[in-house]
Amino acid sequence: MNRSDARILTTHAGSLPRPAGLLALMKTPEPIARAARVRDAVAEIVDRQIATGLDVVDDGEMSKPSFVTYVQERLAGFEVIGEPAGLPWAGSREVLAFPEFYEATVRDASSEARRAPRLACTAPVRYVGQHAVRTDVENLRAALKGRAVADAFIPAISPSNIEGRWPNRFYKTDEEYLFAIADAMRDEYRAITDAGFLLQIDDPRLVTYYIMEPSASVADCRRWAEPRVEALNHALRDIPRDRVRFHTCYSINMGPRVHDMQLREIVDVILNIRAGAYSFEAANPRHEHEWRVWQDVKLPDECVLIPGVITQSTVLVEHPELVADRIARFASVVGRERVIAGADCGFASFAGNMEIHPTVAWAKLGALVEGARLATKQLWG
Repeated sequence: MNRSDARILTTHAGSLPRPAGLLALMKTPEPIARAARVRDAVAEIVDRQIATGLDVVDDGEMSKPSFVTYVQERLAGFEVIGEPAGLPWAGSREVLAFPEFYEATVRDASSEARRAPRLACTAPVRYVGQHAVRTDVENLRAALKGRAVADAFIPAISPSNIEGRWPNRFYKTDEEYLFAIADAMRDEYRAITDAGFLLQIDDPRLVTYYIMEPSASVADCRRWAEPRVEALNHALRDIPRDRVRFHTCYSINMGPRVHDMQLREIVDVILNIRAGAYSFEAANPRHEHEWRVWQDVKLPDECVLIPGVITQSTVLVEHPELVADRIARFASVVGRERVIAGADCGFASFAGNMEIHPTVAWAKLGALVEGARLATKQLWG
């Protein structure tokens, strides 16, 4: 994994706006037409990232209906048990505190998260997505041919997010279920790193569990998180640490978010994850102050930070000078070479969502690149 040795490198959190034509084809019964459009979309999105000036790029998750539901096509052992679950945030601390806000904002909103069928584990969990992940790898490799980038990554969901979304009706214990998922997902993780790409683990549930479980204390959530980290490390075994980026966030939720878990309450647990880089929210009004946490926390010598310096939680486009200031803060506490400028979260976590219009998302990514250029001037002279 590259460091910012000569300048501040830039990246993002994974998902990027899908082209309109691709959205229409994602549910097509014609797999050949869909596969061709996905391949073209990956080439387009890589070109757009490079043209914007991003250094560490990905496939934008063009092949995936969402960052989490995509695995229902790649895992065996699950079956449909009911209709879509509805509002993902139902029963959370946020909805309980602001029911009128959430009722008004989600009443007419479309979301892949609400339309996805409810599944449950009813048989041994197996990975059957070898062709799908191989196609993701081949599409990104083809798109990068002859192009110069610092690095390239492919996101994949963590075991605990699968466990939390689809209940266990087969394994004797939740832990047995969790580790079965970890063993299955390891096939995907290895396919990505064996192909020479960085693996990004997406794990929003690690910090959103506190929001979703109103009766749980911070101590309860930490105890819950520890075996999930152990399971993830189990899945990552034998994968070099410097080939793994870990990303956690509080999701695309554009609500008040007064119940987000604080970084200082979970950062030591996060650092137990065998990753070479840690990506997290640091650019929105609930978390921008948390750069100070790293004044007191020892970052492992071999690791780097990918703090969000632009956010998906507002349509306001950050000024590049503000982006540079945010980068400089992190550089002041962990060193300039150990900071890669990133985004709080993805800009299209669910393919059909339009919380952030594509034109705004790309403007924000442009501000990220310009801010990193300004920060480089400040930090290197």
